[in-house]
Amino acid sequence: MTVSLVWLRRDLRLADNPAIAQAKADGRPMLFLYHLDSERLERHDVDGIHVQWELDCLDSLKIVIENRGGVVLFRYGHILESLTELHELHNIHTMYGNEESGLQWSWDRDRAVADWCQENNVQFEEFPSNGVIRGLRSRDDWKALRDRRIDASLIEAPSRIRTLPNIQSDAIPHPSEFGFKVRELQHRPEPGESAAMNTLFSFLDERGRGYRKGMSSPISGVEMCSRLSPYLSSGCISIRQIFYHTKRKQRRIKTNPRSAENRGWSGSLSSFQSRLAWHCHFMQRLEAEATLDEQAMNPELDALLDRPFDETKFRAWSEGTTGWPFFDACMRSLIATGWINFRMRAMLQSVASYTLSLPWRASGAHLARQFLDYEPGIHWSQIQMQSGVTGINSVRAYSILKQSQDQDPEGEFIKRWVPELTHVPMEHIHEPWLMSAEEQKEASCIIGTDYPEPIVDEKVTRKEGISQAYKAKADAEAKLRSKLVYLVHGSRKRSRFQKASHLK
Repeated sequence: MTVSLVWLRRDLRLADNPAIAQAKADGRPMLFLYHLDSERLERHDVDGIHVQWELDCLDSLKIVIENRGGVVLFRYGHILESLTELHELHNIHTMYGNEESGLQWSWDRDRAVADWCQENNVQFEEFPSNGVIRGLRSRDDWKALRDRRIDASLIEAPSRIRTLPNIQSDAIPHPSEFGFKVRELQHRPEPGESAAMNTLFSFLDERGRGYRKGMSSPISGVEMCSRLSPYLSSGCISIRQIFYHTKRKQRRIKTNPRSAENRGWSGSLSSFQSRLAWHCHFMQRLEAEATLDEQAMNPELDALLDRPFDETKFRAWSEGTTGWPFFDACMRSLIATGWINFRMRAMLQSVASYTLSLPWRASGAHLARQFLDYEPGIHWSQIQMQSGVTGINSVRAYSILKQSQDQDPEGEFIKRWVPELTHVPMEHIHEPWLMSAEEQKEASCIIGTDYPEPIVDEKVTRKEGISQAYKAKADAEAKLRSKLVYLVHGSRKRSRFQKASHLK
């Protein structure tokens, strides 16, 4: 007897899972394999919270699979050793999986798996499951292909799963068993496919009404942002599922957009769909260039910027002890919860690159370890964009003071995450170093003792960083590289076919 092996990677769901659907259709007994790669745990961008989240989502999926008659196998180490063991035990006929866009190490792993399958007469079938188009020759037609993919029908989850007799699932271990420490996160979301769908529906039922206005603030964003990103990163929900239910919501809104029940939804849903499209856009970049964590898209520009590593600045930046209250609150909130809204993520990296002139690889790796929803394709594209090393994006150097005054005018967020400033009066909460000695004493906050002085003059160094960035972008070789980067990675609103039609 032969078996079908479903290789679970970052697609931890039954519904809208083409690999599972095809394995089911082929009729052989099915085994599910989740393999934790030892080389992954050695990487600079991986943290215990990532591993624990995936394993918790896997554990949730395992319960569902077992209830439908299936089993989930867990292996750790090198994937080829695990496949050899399972092939000898169960005679694998075909291995099914969904395409994954990852960093270079995962591409190397997948190529090794494909070679192993060929050498062992095992068929290996992979299926697209998101808006990333593999083997794309030109970015010109990506949007049309992606839209067609996303608009395809959803795939139902199997109601029953046939497996081998007398075989049981493996226990899912804790990361500590592999020597990984896992920091405890505040307000950690519930893992699993069911929780992902509940989160989506809570957003579309009510939380998302104020999405367009509320997503920029770390205060309102906690509720008004979709909060689906951890589930997308582990594949507990697909982009196609989110689009399907979002479009259903839009159709209901259009029947009576001015009703009290529907008021405020139209713009928010439109903005949300745009964000989902950007998700696929940035993932496509990693599909084309798997070394975004190591190599700048525009290496000439990166070399010209020449940002050296400064241990003192990096420690203050990474720990949230820079002396800038709003920045420190954002970094501390991220470390404590594993999440912060998109605009603040951009600000965190912008400050590292422009204001403190820190190298993007180090700051990017630190942020990757803090995000529970770390998605390499989105993360490293954003890190490079906010650091000014792509050459095709505008210089975005965020003013901490402006963001503080715009997004936290009353200092509510600051005082929640920077308790040293609890008694600082509102008129000084954004710039506490401007308090007189007497005011500092009254606020129980001596600058330089209870709370640090600003690590640099933010306004001066930010302007210097901006000037340096524009000077580097003007370099002839950097400009030439930027044109090449755009051909590979630049966004296209319309395909060349649509453009031709438009010109007629």
